[in-house]
Amino acid sequence: MLERADRGISATTSGTNDPIRRSTEPAAGGLVLSSSRLETFSDGVFAIAITLLVLDLTIDAARGNHLLRALLDLWPSYLAYLTSFSIVGLVWMGHHVILSLSMRVDRRLLKINLALLLVVAFLPFPTRLLTEFISDPRAERVAAVFYGVWLLVISVALAGMWRYTSANNRLLRDDFSQARIDHITRIFQPNIALYAVGIALGLILPQIAAGLYLVIAVVGFIRTA
Repeated sequence: MLERADRGISATTSGTNDPIRRSTEPAAGGLVLSSSRLETFSDGVFAIAITLLVLDLTIDAARGNHLLRALLDLWPSYLAYLTSFSIVGLVWMGHHVILSLSMRVDRRLLKINLALLLVVAFLPFPTRLLTEFISDPRAERVAAVFYGVWLLVISVALAGMWRYTSANNRLLRDDFSQARIDHITRIFQPNIALYAVGIALGLILPQIAAGLYLVIAVVGFIRTA
């Protein structure tokens, strides 16, 4: 699919090496751009975001005498890491699908893509808050709610990228059927109901909410099957 998309982009640039060139049929943003740099840059951001998640899995050397206990006490870190890794993985998969189906890239899509990368790159911070404070009665509610809200923001950003790309076949092939667009739109649709339940639970039962966020990630994988 990526090869097909690249061929479509190459056709619009008429074989030139210039990554930005006016097209005879410009997209909504006014310019048709090469997608190669966008994909490379985006993949780098996704990779860095995932790598930063694992940095929270640490054990103080002073606890070496009780290492097993220390490993068990890290359960919030394991849970948050697995959830955040799954979310970033799902977004990367969705991002790959969008660019694979796009025949061209315009400036507005570049800006939407940057907004998506911004919220994804920020995810290690709420993940760290969740791991550090989910067992702290004074702060666990704030950490759980903030984490859930940010997962929802990421989901909405990805859905927004697809909606811009697919609206009126803006950046898709002219023969791309509305039925396929609707099917993919349903897959990208943010599960607002589940996130709302998770955020509400975060105010009452933060640790249960943290578990629900993992369930949401699992549901996301099922929906993409």
